[in-house]
This record gives sequence, structure tokens and C-alpha cells, in this order.
Amino acid sequence: MRIVDAHGHLGRWSAFAIADGSAASLVRVMDRCGVAVACVSHLLGVGPDARAGNAALLEALAAHPGRLLGYAVYHPHDPEAPARVRDLLQVPGVIGVKLHPEVHRLPLDDPGYAPAFELAAEAGGIVLAHSEYGSACSDPARFGLVAPRWPGLPLLMGHSGLWPGAGHAAAVKAAAKCADIVLETCGSRMTARHLVRLVAEVGADRVAFGSDAVFLDLRVGLGRVLLAELTDEQRRWVLHGTIDRLLARTPDHVPGAVARDGSAEAPS
Repeated sequence: MRIVDAHGHLGRWSAFAIADGSAASLVRVMDRCGVAVACVSHLLGVGPDARAGNAALLEALAAHPGRLLGYAVYHPHDPEAPARVRDLLQVPGVIGVKLHPEVHRLPLDDPGYAPAFELAAEAGGIVLAHSEYGSACSDPARFGLVAPRWPGLPLLMGHSGLWPGAGHAAAVKAAAKCADIVLETCGSRMTARHLVRLVAEVGADRVAFGSDAVFLDLRVGLGRVLLAELTDEQRRWVLHGTIDRLLARTPDHVPGAVARDGSAEAPS
């Protein structure tokens, strides 16, 4: 079965133990787990230096074509970010934009992020944004506010609100408001039981597998999907069908992207 990780990272993070954040290490784990492709951003870019982090991302994509696809980090406080991200979205292997409202301390629906959404829409890309229930910046309700402004642009809700219970419920509520919102599975508090509930409430074709590697262990994130009480068809959607459908709209030069046929059929 094809497996695509929709939410991963490279690099290191302050005050967080990451044994090896290199692209080579991640690809080795992918090989062991049978993961065909991982969609990643660079933690240096998410954190202190978006320019350097995005440059490091491009190096990783060039070293592992077809195995790694990239999200360019958009830093809303950098006045040159729109021009830089516009150029990055033309690079083979860059599939969209990564936003982290918590780190940037800016609400997802703030006008400061508007250029990122506009650029991703123009390029036929995907937007992946961190979500966290109860946050002033990334609460799932903000996804429900911003997604309708760019119809047809996929907005991947990283962590599906993060917190089980109220957080996941808020993620489901936001997804019900806008069909362009897709929920994603990574998080240290996510379990197979929570995953099954998300699939039941929004449909397997609105849920994408993500591991949050190298923050979290790819093997653990994948294991909860493989062991969850899902039908084979639901599991295929979560493991690759949903993200493949989103990748199908990205530019043809993206390595590993599936043909954009607009099909809504279940993945094989």
C-alpha cells in the first residue's frame, strides 16, 4: 500500500530532543516503514530563520528527488517573504506553504498571512498550518474563518486541533464549514481511537496521515493508522489517497505527484 506522510520536518528545534534531523536519516526511516514520500518543512525555517531554513529545504529536495516534497515556510514578519516564497513555489518539489501561527504569534486569519494564501492559490499549491485548540492564533475556528476566502485552495489543518476531545471536535466543526479544510493526524496525544472518530465524522477522504517527524517518531504515527479499526478503503484514503488528491492539483513539475484527473474514486 502506498504511504505518503503529509506533515514532516527536517532539522532541529531548541529545547526538544531530536537525535538526527537530517534528510538522510528521515529517508532511512521511511525506507524501513515503506513510506514512499514525505512532505516536509525545515525547522530552521519555521523557527529563527525562514530564509536559511527554506534554502536548506531545497538542498534536501535536490538530494532526495521524489522521496521528499517541500513546504516553503512563510514568515509574515519578513517584508521580503512574498517575493521569496513566490520564487520558491516555482522550484520542482515545492508543493505549498507552511504556516505556524504559534511561532509567528500571528492569528491565522490575520491579513499578514494573506499573501501566503494568495501565492499558494496562484501556484496550485497546498497550505499546511499548525492548529491548536484554545490558542489565540491557531484555534481551529480560525481555519473556518480563513479557508472560505480562498475557495479551492486546500488548507491542511496540522494536528487537527491538537487536543483530544474539545480540540478534535473543533477541528471537525471547522471542516464542516469548508470542504477545502483537510484534517491531519499527527500529534503525541492522537490515538487510533481518536483517528477512527475523525474519519467517522468527516470522512476518510478529508483526513491525511502525518507523522510530525522528525519531532515525533514516524513509526509511531504510522502504527496508529495501520492498527486503527478502519476499513481497508478508509485506511488507503488516510495513508495516501487524501494527500495524493491534494498533490494532484500541484504543478506538473512536482516529482511524485499523481496525475490531476479530478477523480474522487477511492485509492487503490
